[in-house]
Amino acid sequence: MYHIVSLLNEHRKRMSIPQGIGLGIIGDELGKKVAGEEVSATRTATSTVIGTGLGAAASGALVVAGSAAGLVSAAAAAPIVVPLAAIAGITAFIKSRW
Repeated sequence: MYHIVSLLNEHRKRMSIPQGIGLGIIGDELGKKVAGEEVSATRTATSTVIGTGLGAAASGALVVAGSAAGLVSAAAAAPIVVPLAAIAGITAFIKSRW
């Protein structure tokens, strides 16, 4: 069991940056729909919140799915939640400025 958990954690560490960037881009695109196409503080705030929320939701989904499948405990998967949400939020923030 320990070997499976360590392999899954390594896989998630490698995947967190690309996933976070993708979720941040999606967050900005959704932010454009909500706040408009023009660059503004409102759009930046909206995109950042949506991107961070998507990152947190995706991380939570991984934790719940892993726990439900019995492959990994929620405690072992929890460290990915904050980095993925932060990467997604930062990406959405940066992308919303252009």
